[in-house]
Parts: sequence; C-alpha cells; structure tokens
Amino acid sequence: MLKYEVKSVWEQTDAKKQKLMHDFAKKYMKFISENKTERECVAAALKRLREAGFCSDFENGKYVAVLHNKSLFAIRKGKKDIAEGFRLITAHSDSPRLDFKQNPILESVGIAQAKTHYYGGILKYQWLARPLALHGVVVKKNGETVKIVIGEKAGDPVFTISDLLPHLAKEHVAQTVTKAFEAEKLNVVIGHIPLSKKGKDKQENPIKMQVLQLLHKEFGIVEEDLLSAEIQVVPAGEARFVGLDSGLVGGYGQDDRICVYTALEAFLEVENPEYTTALMLWDKEEIGSEGTTGASSRFFEYCVQDSIRAWSADSTMRTVMLASKAISADVHAAIDPDWQELHEKQNSSTIGHGPTLCKFTGSGGKYGANDAHPEYVAWLRNIFSEKEIPWQMAALGKVDHGGGGTVALFLAVYGMNTIDMGPSLLGMHSPFELSSVADIYYTKEAYKVFYSAE
Repeated sequence: MLKYEVKSVWEQTDAKKQKLMHDFAKKYMKFISENKTERECVAAALKRLREAGFCSDFENGKYVAVLHNKSLFAIRKGKKDIAEGFRLITAHSDSPRLDFKQNPILESVGIAQAKTHYYGGILKYQWLARPLALHGVVVKKNGETVKIVIGEKAGDPVFTISDLLPHLAKEHVAQTVTKAFEAEKLNVVIGHIPLSKKGKDKQENPIKMQVLQLLHKEFGIVEEDLLSAEIQVVPAGEARFVGLDSGLVGGYGQDDRICVYTALEAFLEVENPEYTTALMLWDKEEIGSEGTTGASSRFFEYCVQDSIRAWSADSTMRTVMLASKAISADVHAAIDPDWQELHEKQNSSTIGHGPTLCKFTGSGGKYGANDAHPEYVAWLRNIFSEKEIPWQMAALGKVDHGGGGTVALFLAVYGMNTIDMGPSLLGMHSPFELSSVADIYYTKEAYKVFYSAE
C-alpha cells in the first residue's frame, strides 16, 4: 500500500472482539482503583507472579526480586540461552501526587490540615476542591509497619484542599497559573472537631489533638511516627467508564500503571517463550528516575547479572545486553480535541487508534532522547504486522513546544535496542486521566507479540 494510514481500532473490530476489550478494561480498572501507590502496585504484581510460580530461586526458571517494596524485577527462562539476549519490558509504577511533609499536621482558624509537597509534574489547580484519599505506610520506631488507606471505602471520610472563592479572587485570576496557585497552600483538610477536655485547662491546638487521637486509636501511631512515614494524597474513588458508549476509561494514575498492568498480563500470558523474557517495574520515574528504586540505580543490573550467573555462567553481561531488545512501556499524549494547536497533527497520536510507538522523546533538538534505530523500528513493524496488531507512530507535541523523558535512556546505556511504546492518554498527569478501551487491550496484545517474537 503506497499511502500510510492509521485507522480507529473500533472500525477494525467486531462485537465479539469489542466485548473482549471491555472485559479486559474492567480488570484493568479494578487494578488501578485498588493500587494507587508504587508500593501497592508492586505488592499486587508480586502476588500475581507468586501465584504463577515465580520465586527467589532461579532453579525453576521463574525468578522475581523486589527492592524496598517499590521496584520489581521478574524473569522467565526461554528456550534459547540467555546469552542470545532477552526481551525486556519496563514500566514505572509511580504517578504524580501530593506527599505529606514529615511534620505535616497544623491547626488554624477552626481547621486541621496536613502540609504537602507535590511529587512529579502536576497542574496545582487540578488538585483543589476535589475528594482525596490517603494511602501509605507509617514505620514505627520499633520497625513495625502500619498500612494506611482512608477515603476509598463507601463509609470512609475523604479529604480535600479548599479553593479560594471567586468573590475574593479578583487579583488571583489576573495572575499567571504558577503565581496564583502556591505549592505551600496545597494543604489537605483533615479535621475540624476540637478534642473536648473537661476542667479549667484548655487544650492547646484541640483540633490537631483530636486528629492525633483518632490516628492513635485507629492505627496506634503518635505524631513522631509521621517522621518515618510515607503518606500519599491521591484522588479518592474508583476508575470509571467514560462516555455514553463506555469507550473510555477515566481514573487516576494511568500514567504509568496502564503499562504496569498490560506488561504484567502479557508477561504472564507468554508462558513458554523462545527468548528469555523479563519485566521491570520502576519507581521514581516522575522525578527523574533517581534514588535506590529508580532506573538510575543498579538494581536492574544486579538482577541481570544474577540471572546470567544462574543460567549461563560462561556468558558475559556485555554479550547478553548487546543481544537484547527492550520496550520502555510508557504512555503518550493523544491529540486533545480542545488543544489541537499544540500538536503537530501529522506526527501525533489519536486515542483509540492503537498503542503508540515513540521513536524519540526528549525536547528541543532531541535533547534527552534515546532515538531508536530504524532497524529496530522495522523489526517491530514486521512482528506487529504479522499478528495484525494496530499501532501508530507519534512524537510529543510540536518541536520547541514541550517534551518529556522516560526510562529508555537508562536501558540504552547497555547498548540494547530500546523504544518507547504504550497507549495514548488525554489529560496526562491530571487526577482523572482518560484512556481508550481499545488501546488498553491492544497494548497488552502488542507486548505479548514482543515477548513471543523470534
């Protein structure tokens, strides 16, 4: 065919296939509704892998390792020796959010609040005047870990950040978004009723004390325990179908848990691969992949070295990595119907048209990009074409109008062929992102083809 054309997946699928797509989307929605932090995602993935026979012993050919409950590596031995390379899909389980500061609780003018520090790239105004939930862990001095989830059950209270009423916002509406919405004012409302105390002595900060008493009663923690806590503020509530036709999924954290889920499912479904297959779930991608659980750490490298030592002791890390192929599984920005002018349409993705391959990310003159080689792109085109997987190729926005990065750079340093691939989203990094039911399903199918390819 002389002309290149991308078509809607919906126009290429029948009712039977579309039911499969919706059934898969329901399972995905349950996953992102129940797992709103990287710890929760890793725990859920580890449970699935353990049920499938993965363990900390290489002998059965199915190995899994977890670092600090936030990053996970799993590998399945293939028919071919690992010396001939492996197939790797990586995704990140962290998402933009608000984190409690270590000394968070304050009281003022009849309200108790928790001070926060935002994590990752957010538009601050999107987090105001909406129901929020608390997810996290508190580690006591004695090492006991207490899990906290408040705001998700039907009877739970929720939390919020109050917004300025329009009657007093005349100066603020004239300011830039950056100046109008201050990070230090992203304080979460957590209480209002003062702790009653009989007698002559009035309780100092009675509302704060009531909050602390409630936390102690429910979780057995005191204020000092918050110094060794990791409490995240996330949107409350479940993911939902969006639109009269239920063709879209709306929910928090789809960047990048949509790729966590689809990659995990694909990894588990390909049970007898030709090449060794691996899955890597990272933390800290949204803040530059730093830290012990980010892609810049050596955890992935240690796990690969252990795998080579167990399954092909005479091989070298260099030989294995240079023979391997990888997908940096991350989402892409679909053309927004209301902001089409920010996209270069001929090289942008359209939601519902299949998973998106992104040859390079970065910004400006491709700074910070991996930029996949044409030979690798051609190989992917071929394997997807053979299995009739719909897909598209896109770049992120107009040149010099933005950009972004992924973990692809951290894989490319080993010399392995690497490219970014995942579904496209509307409202990326917002508290309620949108994805297509069609793209979710075919992203999983594309990852399966990648894992299965010879």
